[in-house]
Amino acid sequence: MSAKKRPATTATRTPTVTRAPFDLPEFLAANAAVVNAALGCYLPRATTKPATIHKAMRYSLFAGGKRLRPALCFAAAAACGGTAAAALPLACAVECIHTYSLIHDDLPAMDNDDYRRGKLTNHKVFGEGIAILAGDALLTQAFAIAAHAEGTPRYSPRDLIFEIAEASGSLQLIAGQVADLEGEGKKISAAQLKYIHERKTSALLCCSARLGGMSANCTPTQLAALTDFGYHVGLAFQVIDDILDVTQTSEQLGKTAGKDITAQKATYPRIVGLEKSRKIAKELTAKAFAALKPFGGRAAALEALAHHLLERDK
Repeated sequence: MSAKKRPATTATRTPTVTRAPFDLPEFLAANAAVVNAALGCYLPRATTKPATIHKAMRYSLFAGGKRLRPALCFAAAAACGGTAAAALPLACAVECIHTYSLIHDDLPAMDNDDYRRGKLTNHKVFGEGIAILAGDALLTQAFAIAAHAEGTPRYSPRDLIFEIAEASGSLQLIAGQVADLEGEGKKISAAQLKYIHERKTSALLCCSARLGGMSANCTPTQLAALTDFGYHVGLAFQVIDDILDVTQTSEQLGKTAGKDITAQKATYPRIVGLEKSRKIAKELTAKAFAALKPFGGRAAALEALAHHLLERDK
């Protein structure tokens, strides 16, 4: 007896796979909640003596930041097959360093800003002396928190600590701030401005991506891709920030608009013009996305974050 021919059914057809769009708001909210809870535990209580310094540290650390650098760390870990739990101490450490840098940047001796994230800056609330010490304390706290990271077969705890120290030290983050201060009121070249942005902004964003990958025991090839991605995201982010300073209001920015012009700071619009600045931002953005190709579908969170960071209203 011949076998009956099976009728065609939807079960035998090749299904059409539709990938759901990545829910970035949910990703950011969930990770921010985890980071905030962890930071709340890692830092001394606000009532711990001397209470003033601990209140000042917490004031800026919990002033409403979006936790983008921790999110970048988590997204990079996910792209390399890691977990948020393994990346958590490193994500928190980076956020402490970022917050310390903002406190110091806002000081009268630096950028002299009165508002940050829509709130009075630290020195406006606690005074300059305490603000300096609060920044110092957060920088120190970052390394205490990072020490909780266990390391992986490829990356020891020493490697992780060195990564953070290098990104935040005198050759990177601080170097950018020094060059920024020395460039105020002077005519500097586009190359000098790139040097500032590479270090003042790109270094810590790149570090966040690298740390996420390292927490997942990423391969050297993956680490190189994350470095490429983080570098171009960081540089593009700062170029766009320069653009927004002259195109948006203080209410839109959450900080004082036009302060770069007032302080005669070196910015891309000031040096190369607004339209060329937009072109540079577009080119850097394309390079950032290109760096994610080796990760394929696992880079969904990184891609969504890049869109969020680089496709702001310019």
